Amino acid sequence: MKPMRPIYALPLVACVAVLAVAGCKKKEPEAALPPAASTMAVPPPAPMTMAPPSAMTSAMTPVGVTNIELGSAAGADMKITMPKSTFAPKDKIMVAVTTKTTDPAATVPAKVGAKWTHVDSNQTVHEDARDLQLTGEQVHDFEITNPAPWPTGHYKVDVTVDGSTVQSRDFEVK
Repeated sequence: MKPMRPIYALPLVACVAVLAVAGCKKKEPEAALPPAASTMAVPPPAPMTMAPPSAMTSAMTPVGVTNIELGSAAGADMKITMPKSTFAPKDKIMVAVTTKTTDPAATVPAKVGAKWTHVDSNQTVHEDARDLQLTGEQVHDFEITNPAPWPTGHYKVDVTVDGSTVQSRDFEVK
């Protein structure tokens, strides 16, 4: 056999060395995989329950409107003394709004308003809103007057608390 020349031996030795190092490399542990979804124990979601609407309203809103009454006159306590739902064209028209806080000892700031609409023409007659400090049960009145006679027809008043309509009443001018 013929002796190898040193020029060919060097690449051969380098290849053997690389293979030897690669074969001796320590194997890294495989990452643990989570079990397949079908084998995982997942509890079913809890059923959703809703509180009754009256409980939700009182829990979410610290102020409620318990009554509104229409009339043409009110006493010193702001309660309507002459209730009615039909008015003459020259009548003053009033609405008494009874508010109640969920905590009678707390003072709750709220904007209470009344929006008066002539239903037949779909026109807003008047809007009024007041920033109030409400405590317990209170009555607040709103009124509209017209130096000219009211146009006959169907009307409505929407009572709002903090911009949301909470109660409405229809009335008529004859």
